[in-house]
Amino acid sequence: MSTPEHSRLQEALDQGVGWKDWGPYVAERAWGTVREDYSQGGNAWQYFPFDHAHLKAYRWNEDGLAGYCNRYQNVCLAVALWNGKDPILKERLFGLSGPEGNHGEDVKELYYYLDALPSHAYGKYLYKYPQDEYPYQQLREANQHRSLDEDEFEITDALGEAFAAGRYFDVYVEYAKAGVDDLLCRIRAVNRGSEPAPLHILPHVWFRNTWTWDESRPRPAMNKAGDGKIELDHHRLGERWWWCQIAPSSNGADDAKQPRLLFCENETNTERLYNSKNQHPHTKDGINRFVVSGDNTAISLGSGTKGAAHIRADIGPGETFEVQVRFANEDHTDPFATFDAVIDERIKEADAFYETIHRAGLSDDERLVQRQAFAGLLWTKQFYHYSVELWLRGDPSMPAPPQQRKQGRNNDWEHLYNVGVVSMPDKWEYPWYAVWDLAFHVVPLAMIDPQFAKRQVLLVMREWYMHPNGQLPAYEWAFDDVNPPVHAWAAWQVYQITKNEAGEGDTVFLERAFHKLLLNFTWWVNRKDRNDNNIFQGGFLGLDNIGVFDRSAPLPTGGYLEQADGTAWMGMFCLNMLTIALELARTQPAYEDVATKFFEHFIYIANAINKGCGGHGLWDEEDGFYYDYLHLPNEALVPLKVKSMVGLIPLFGVTTLDLDVLEALPAFRRRMGWFVKYRPHLLEYVAEFTQKGKGDRRLI
Repeated sequence: MSTPEHSRLQEALDQGVGWKDWGPYVAERAWGTVREDYSQGGNAWQYFPFDHAHLKAYRWNEDGLAGYCNRYQNVCLAVALWNGKDPILKERLFGLSGPEGNHGEDVKELYYYLDALPSHAYGKYLYKYPQDEYPYQQLREANQHRSLDEDEFEITDALGEAFAAGRYFDVYVEYAKAGVDDLLCRIRAVNRGSEPAPLHILPHVWFRNTWTWDESRPRPAMNKAGDGKIELDHHRLGERWWWCQIAPSSNGADDAKQPRLLFCENETNTERLYNSKNQHPHTKDGINRFVVSGDNTAISLGSGTKGAAHIRADIGPGETFEVQVRFANEDHTDPFATFDAVIDERIKEADAFYETIHRAGLSDDERLVQRQAFAGLLWTKQFYHYSVELWLRGDPSMPAPPQQRKQGRNNDWEHLYNVGVVSMPDKWEYPWYAVWDLAFHVVPLAMIDPQFAKRQVLLVMREWYMHPNGQLPAYEWAFDDVNPPVHAWAAWQVYQITKNEAGEGDTVFLERAFHKLLLNFTWWVNRKDRNDNNIFQGGFLGLDNIGVFDRSAPLPTGGYLEQADGTAWMGMFCLNMLTIALELARTQPAYEDVATKFFEHFIYIANAINKGCGGHGLWDEEDGFYYDYLHLPNEALVPLKVKSMVGLIPLFGVTTLDLDVLEALPAFRRRMGWFVKYRPHLLEYVAEFTQKGKGDRRLI
C-alpha cells in the first residue's frame, strides 16, 4: 500500500519513527479503579468516587475529556467545558459506580469516536454538552430507585426536553499531527439550539503526577511564555511549547476575549478531602474553583503543573465557535500559520487509507459504519500503569497501605508490572484490559495496524504480565479469575490476516506466541482438570450472568462444577495449538511432534465431554445438549439442566486438516494414522473425522 498513513506505519516498523508516541491514550475514568484503591476493605468505588476526581491527584494514570498523551503519559492534553450552570467543570465523563447503577457501572454521557488513523496522525471525537445544568444527582437517585428488571435512567431521560429542543452544544475535538512530536488540536463548538448560549472552553495541558509518590522524582514545570503560550520542561521529554488561540474565522471572535492562561498544581486538595492543610495553595481543582466560583486565590497566573486557556463565548443559534491549540517540541514563530492546511491534509490521508481497507461493494453507509468502528478501537487505546508490588507495599512519601490488602485482591501477582499502551474494552466502563476481550480486539486491529495487533497478542504473555505459573491475568479486579483460553485463536487469526496482506506469514511472531501459549496450556491442564480426566472446570469464564449461582465462588452445596464450557474451550485451545504447530512444522520439523500431542489431547477431551471416564460425560442424549454437572462432596453428580450459551460452546471446538498439510508433514500423518487405527473407540465422538470432505479435507 502506498498511502501516507501506510508510509507512517512502515516508518514506525522499519526505522522506529515514533508516529505512535502520542495518541488518545488518556482514560475517560481513572476514579473507582482498583489501582487507585488504598482502602482497608478493597471497595474501589467507595474509596475513590467521582466527587473526589477533580480534587484528588491520581497515583497511576490520568483521565480527561477527548484526551491525548504520550505513550508513558508524562504530559496530557484534553478539553474542559462549562455552560455557566453546572456545579463543576466538565473535565471528565460522568457515570454511576457499580453500586449506584441498577445494572452496574454505567457512563451517562453522549460522546462518539468519529474517526482515527492507526498512527494517530488524525482523530476526531464528538461530545454533546447540555446547555441546561447537568443532572448529576437526578441520575444517581433515579437509577438507585430502579430494579434490575427496569431500564436504566439515562441522560436523555433526564434532559429529554433539552435535547429535543437542541439545547446542547456539539463539541468536536480533532487532533492532527504536523510531525511526530507536533500536535494540532481543533475544538469546534456548535450551538444546536434556537437561542444564543454561553460556553466556556478550556483546553488543558498538564503533567501526570509522579513526584508526590516519590520525592526523588524530578518535579516538572510549566510557565507562561506569552499571550496564549506556555513553555513546559519535563525531565524525560525535555522542552515543549503549547499555544492556544481563538480561530480568526470564529463567529463572534472579534468580541471574544483572547485566551487567559490559568495554572494550578496537579496535587490533591487535602483540605477539602481530609480537613488537613494543603501543601500548595493552588491544588488540582484550582482552575475549576476559579471558573465556577470566581475564587481568584485558587490559581496562579504564571506557573504550575496543570494549565489551561480560559475562553468564554456567546454562541448564536446554529453558529460554530472554534479554538485552536498546538503542542510541539519546537518553539514555532507562527504556530498557527499552517494549522487548517495540516488538518485538511490529514483528513484526506484518512480517506485514502480507509479506501484501501474497505472491501469492494460496500455501500457508503457500510463504509461509514466500518470506519467509525475502527475509530472506536483506536480511541480506546489507553496508557495503563499498575505495579502490584508497589501497590501492595505503598509509596515512600505516602502512608503505608493497610496490612489486610497483603492477603486480599491480587496479592499473588507481585510480579505484575504493567506500563504502556493497551487496547481496552472501554475507557470509561472498563478502563483496564481484559485479556479475553483483548484477544477479540486484535483481530479487526490486524486489518489496519498489523504490528500493533501482534504486539498486543504477545504483550499479555510477557513476563511482566503472565504469572510464573503460566496463568494469564484476567483483569485488575481479580487477576486470578479465569478467562476462556482464546489467545491461541487470536494469534492464529492475526497471523492469517497479516499473511494475506503481506503475502507471507510472520512465523517469528507465531512461534513466539506458541512458546508462551504452551505455558498457559500447561497451567490449564494442571490447575483446571481436577481429576485428570480431561473434564475441566474454570469458574467465571466470561459468563458471569449465565448460571444459577456464581460459578467462580465456592458452591453453596460444597463440591465443584464440571463445566461444559471449560471443557469445550480446552478442546478449542487444543485445536488452535494444533493448527499453529502444523504451520510451524512446514519449515521446522520439530513441531510435528507437538502437533501430534495436541491432536491426541483433543481426541481425549472430545471423548471425555461426551462419554467421560467410566461412562459419565456432559452430553445429555435425551435433550441433545451439553450441561454443567454439579459434583457433590458425596460423589453424586447432578446435571444443571439450564439451556444456555454454556451448552453451545462445544461448537467452537472445530478445525479442518487440508490434504496439502498432511502431504507436507508425513511424520504427523503416520502418527495420526496409527492413532486412528489403534484407538478407534476414542474417535467415536469426533464428528466425521475419518471421512474425507471437499479436497480430501478432514473435519476435526
